[in-house]
Amino acid sequence: MQAEHSTAGTLYIVATPIGNLEDISSRAIRILREVDCIACEDTRHTRKLLTHFGIRTPLTSYYREKEGFKAGQLVERLLAGTDIALVSDAGTPGIADPGARLVRLARERRIRIVPIPGPSALSCALSVAGLQDATFFFGGFPPGKKRARQAFFNRLAALPCSLVFYEAPHRIAACLRDCLEILGDRQTMVFRELTKIHEECIAGPLSAIQDQVRDKVRGELVVIIAGSEDSRESLPDNLEDLIRWYRDQGDCSLRDAVHRIAADLNLSRSQVYRQALAVWNEEEPSP
Repeated sequence: MQAEHSTAGTLYIVATPIGNLEDISSRAIRILREVDCIACEDTRHTRKLLTHFGIRTPLTSYYREKEGFKAGQLVERLLAGTDIALVSDAGTPGIADPGARLVRLARERRIRIVPIPGPSALSCALSVAGLQDATFFFGGFPPGKKRARQAFFNRLAALPCSLVFYEAPHRIAACLRDCLEILGDRQTMVFRELTKIHEECIAGPLSAIQDQVRDKVRGELVVIIAGSEDSRESLPDNLEDLIRWYRDQGDCSLRDAVHRIAADLNLSRSQVYRQALAVWNEEEPSP
């Protein structure tokens, strides 16, 4: 993408280790050395990483509570020619971490944005989960409040694909209780301390996992829960019937249904959309 001004700087989205410092790429180290400024969630946390690699680039804070204000400031600096790297405390910025607002604003101003790929707790957990179906739903962090969290899982209960989300250690017990109540006793994997010395995957029915994670949790966790077997068995094969099935669930828009069906059946969205328009608002036949 061409910058709005020829003198504008570049925004680099840099992935950093989620635990093991050896996972950082040589390209990420080079970019962090070369940019004029590094925007990060916690300057104290990022300074430890930079000190380990002998990087002395200036830091500025960029955390969720100040994201709207700081995004505007950083874009002005970018437009003035400053090269900026955005990092999160761990993993890839913008994936359940601050970053999306800055990226959107920079894109609106036609600032060059360059991803520097690397560690992500999401891809790390999925790579060792052994899922046979490549499709999954990633929900980021579930809501912290009980009522909102239960509503969140109620909306996901009928999905036939694996449910993947992050959770904080102080909420994991309550979260798993809600999952068991709403989703049933499904097969589950909880990953903790990924890439660290005490890395562990706890697998089994939700009812059994609750007791295992209650008293020994450190750091953020990745949870993978099996999809709904009932949904898999009840999904129709015929395209029109499949459209009706999504319509009748009552919690899915036409747009979302088209996206899901196109992905599931490997069809073009335009093809599914044309068929869906003819079916979505059809009147039910008279008895």
